[in-house]
Amino acid sequence: MRIISGKFKGRRISAPSNITARPTTDFAKEGLFNLLNNRIDFEDIRVLDLFAGTGSISVEFVSRGAASVVSVEQNDRHCAFIRKVCNELKIQNLSLLKTDVFRFLKSSRASYDVVFADPPYDHPAFETLPDLVINTCMTSGKGLFILEHPSKMDFSTHPYFNDHRHYGNVNFTFFANPKTGNED
Repeated sequence: MRIISGKFKGRRISAPSNITARPTTDFAKEGLFNLLNNRIDFEDIRVLDLFAGTGSISVEFVSRGAASVVSVEQNDRHCAFIRKVCNELKIQNLSLLKTDVFRFLKSSRASYDVVFADPPYDHPAFETLPDLVINTCMTSGKGLFILEHPSKMDFSTHPYFNDHRHYGNVNFTFFANPKTGNED
């Protein structure tokens, strides 16, 4: 995995073999962030990365100037790897929470500018994520939620559906609260 742009551009992150996460491919990550470059100003945004896995998406946001990134991951090995990367890169604005994403969302009172989620594709509550995220993390009426998902899932009829993109086998659906101004 590599960091695509920003202050850590070109740095490679090599996850150990005991990491079971399915990291977003570099190709898909580059496509996603090229699209986001035209939609948001990374500087000073608050980001929430759910099911953070290797932390690749979190670190990409930090590299591009996000004010703060909260990464939520439950797996011990994944958390240890994210901590190691943060230490190596001297990242201080990434907060790692080792907890269950759904438990975190049910108790969260913070609002974020961008929320990214890449849950296990076979998670039984996968399809409930858009509503849960929008109702808990985008309560200020602002924000963009990006969900990575398998191609067999279609969220185009969701009331907050904004856009869908695919890069190879990776699919991203974007959800925006109508009050955000992110509907373009």
